[in-house]
Amino acid sequence: MSIQIEKDLGTLTIDSEVIAKIAGYAALESYGIVGMASKNTKEGIFELLKIDYLTKGIVANTNDDRIIIDLNVILEYGINIDVVSQNIIDNVRYNVKNITGLEVDEVNVIVQGIRID
Repeated sequence: MSIQIEKDLGTLTIDSEVIAKIAGYAALESYGIVGMASKNTKEGIFELLKIDYLTKGIVANTNDDRIIIDLNVILEYGINIDVVSQNIIDNVRYNVKNITGLEVDEVNVIVQGIRID
């Protein structure tokens, strides 16, 4: 899916994959996040994704002019999940707005695991 913005000289189309990448990199800038998670369908467990496959742990839905982003994350052990989640939400909203000019309606942080070093 993509979102289209009508401009004076034409139409701007931004693919949801682009929004997902922006959101993923913004989330990784937050303190306490280890990375994105993806469900292994064979075994039913979540695994930490490498940076090249960042968007497999992110779903960016774009309906009309609404953007809803779901982030499946793995966090560090010992951090406050509520504080880190709010930082991720704020960071994602800011970066998507700053780069695309679009408002994000929802950012849902789904904690799939905790990593203990």
